[in-house]
Amino acid sequence: MLRDRLRNVLDAPAFERAIVGLILLNALTLGLETSASVNAAIGPMLFALDRAILAVFVVELALRLYVRRLAFFNDPWRIFDLVVVGVALVPASGPLSILRAFRILRVLRMVSVVPSMRRVVTGLLRAIPGMGSVVLLMSLIFYVFSVMATKLFGAAHPEWFGDLGESAYTLFQVMTLESWSMGIVRPVMEAYPQAWLFFVPFILITTFAVLNLFVGIMVDAMQSHHEAGEEADVAAAASKAAATDERAEILAELRALRAEVAALRAERNEGA
Repeated sequence: MLRDRLRNVLDAPAFERAIVGLILLNALTLGLETSASVNAAIGPMLFALDRAILAVFVVELALRLYVRRLAFFNDPWRIFDLVVVGVALVPASGPLSILRAFRILRVLRMVSVVPSMRRVVTGLLRAIPGMGSVVLLMSLIFYVFSVMATKLFGAAHPEWFGDLGESAYTLFQVMTLESWSMGIVRPVMEAYPQAWLFFVPFILITTFAVLNLFVGIMVDAMQSHHEAGEEADVAAAASKAAATDERAEILAELRALRAEVAALRAERNEGA
């Protein structure tokens, strides 16, 4: 059937490699469009190449939809591909001109095409539920320290600790260790010499403790997903080996049966 032949073509490794090559080429063309000199020299050619690659992606997804029908929507990665390519089909004019910047999202199709990248993203997504408690803990810590910072340092430094929101943003900067000492803490210590007693525990709790919980949860989720993938691969290999052995046994039985039939025919011919 036509559908079976198309399925074999779409699932072929050579076809997958060709799609990966087109994605990388499309990423290059979209990057070159950001250069004014390159755009002035070969802008029309880049636009035509971008349209041609987009047409290939549309045809590919249409064929996959034709082959798999409703089963196409059972795979979240196929839905992701459909959305990413669909955004590029929306006319980028008038109020929708901002969508031109989202054309680069097509490069993210690499995630759905390359299995190793799929495993990484799937592991990260599976870590999200486990991060809920950590996010709640971090929110409580930020709220407590923001209230304390506003009351302690708001009078002398209203630009950093004037209200709860400004204190939370300043503490977020401190947590990221971006100019936290010379930019914030030391100026605060000029008015409040003992301010280090507030900031050092905050950094130890947030930067070196709570954030490492995020890392631990993500690593655990990715490792679990990787192990599950390896177990599935081993099971598939074992099933394939079992099927191969069963096929070999069937072939051996067929050969033996054929030999018996040939022997019976020979005996009958001799008797005749």
